[in-house]
Amino acid sequence: MSAFVQQLPALIGVVIGALGSYLAVVRSDGARFRREQTARWEERRLAVYSDYARTLKRTVTLTYRVAAHFGNDPHPHPLSPEEAAPQLAEATLARDPSGEALLMLGSPEAVEKARVWVSVVMEMERFLRDETRDPAAWQALMERQRAGRADYYTAVRDDLALPPGHSARWQLPSVQQP
Repeated sequence: MSAFVQQLPALIGVVIGALGSYLAVVRSDGARFRREQTARWEERRLAVYSDYARTLKRTVTLTYRVAAHFGNDPHPHPLSPEEAAPQLAEATLARDPSGEALLMLGSPEAVEKARVWVSVVMEMERFLRDETRDPAAWQALMERQRAGRADYYTAVRDDLALPPGHSARWQLPSVQQP
């Protein structure tokens, strides 16, 4: 029995060491799991944000082309409203599922900025459905749309803790209308 008592402190040390190792591994695995889960959700949110921007930008590009048909925009590839109608309908249909995903996963700030941006895009669509010919009014809509897009991207970057991005404002050579 005295041999057991002599070895008891060593045995207690082994048990405490094993328990400490177990707790350290469990804690480390839990922290790694949380980091990986956070990274997965951030990747998913980035995909949702990008998909929404891409679907909305498709509509914007089509409106530029239709506006060029009416003489409101200098886009080099005008598109008549009749030719654009099926593409605009398809772009609008694609916007709905990406908007729902945005509502589910997006931050409140990013969702609000997306709402502002899409509202301006819908005004652009209405402007063209009315066949308005007013380049100055169109230019004002374009500026509001660009500001809405920039605000959306800023909110997305803030949500994902990304550094500030490019403003996407650069001077393009003017296109002469025939």
